[in-house]
Amino acid sequence: MTDADVKTIAAAAEAHALANKWCVAIAVVDDGGHLLHLHRLEGAGASTAEMSAGKARTAALGRRETKVYEDMIKQGRTAFLSAPMTAMLEGGVPIVVGADIVGAVGVSGVKSDQDAAVARAGIAALGIESV
Repeated sequence: MTDADVKTIAAAAEAHALANKWCVAIAVVDDGGHLLHLHRLEGAGASTAEMSAGKARTAALGRRETKVYEDMIKQGRTAFLSAPMTAMLEGGVPIVVGADIVGAVGVSGVKSDQDAAVARAGIAALGIESV
């Protein structure tokens, strides 16, 4: 993922959030979960910055959307709460190119499905589909 890709993702995610009047934090990480971009939009709560970064990191390292983990926990697999991932709530979406995970986007600040929609909007700006 290039610097230009990160900027494209971040700008598209922010545009989607602003169009919906959603106060969120947006994080983009590389395939190792390392933070490449973090922006907390005006009005987003202080905790959203940490949560968005955690969701992105979890999606990148876990190689799947964070909603998968949230659903597992809701279905009784509470052992996942002790996993080394940092945020097991919907809103983290991996960036998949071909068969490779090249990074992830995490969003926090509104309803979980809205967080995920912002992340997907960012990824879609690259012309690829999120998984």
